[in-house]
Amino acid sequence: NIVLADEINRATPRTQTALLEVMSEGSVTIDGITHPLAQPFMLVATQNPSDFEGTFLLPENQLDRFLMRVTLGYPSPADEMRILEQRPSNGVLHGLRPAITREQVVALQAQTDAVKFERSLREYVVALATATRNHPDLQLGLSPRAALALAQAARATAILDDRDYVVPEDITSNLLAVGAHRVIPRTTLGGSSIAAAERTLSQVLATVKSPA
Repeated sequence: NIVLADEINRATPRTQTALLEVMSEGSVTIDGITHPLAQPFMLVATQNPSDFEGTFLLPENQLDRFLMRVTLGYPSPADEMRILEQRPSNGVLHGLRPAITREQVVALQAQTDAVKFERSLREYVVALATATRNHPDLQLGLSPRAALALAQAARATAILDDRDYVVPEDITSNLLAVGAHRVIPRTTLGGSSIAAAERTLSQVLATVKSPA
């Protein structure tokens, strides 16, 4: 049910293209025969910095199919000490046990879909997406798929906060993670494209009025 694509941007463009169907449709087609995948299905990928040798840029239409992009950064000194002491790959990983069943995940997905999303908040999501499409610092703004992803992330955040309704903070707290990898800045001003995208999205948050 979960596929981990380690260092996904080391795969060739042809391989990247092959991932599009499964990421979008939840199925794979082999020799003309389409095989639906069991639900839930999730693709998790790690990515190397684009200036590393042997990496390929991910196409925009594939990036648009990832719900979120999160940066883990380096571990804290205390966590790094634990890594040195435990050497996870030698023992700890082999002792992992499931924390949730497949049926529980499917039930949570259904619960998320049922979260109330008031019209004013849906309009807010559309306004944020529209503002990115008209922003002078962006070549490419958020797509309709990105707006759908932002709305779904907001619903999931409400569930995690033990609510059955969305509030504006559920939307604003997810915009950078959902949107930064989907937009294309006109310039990075000497920094990374993700950092430039996050700066612009933060500007959008500051200028688009949030529902009370």
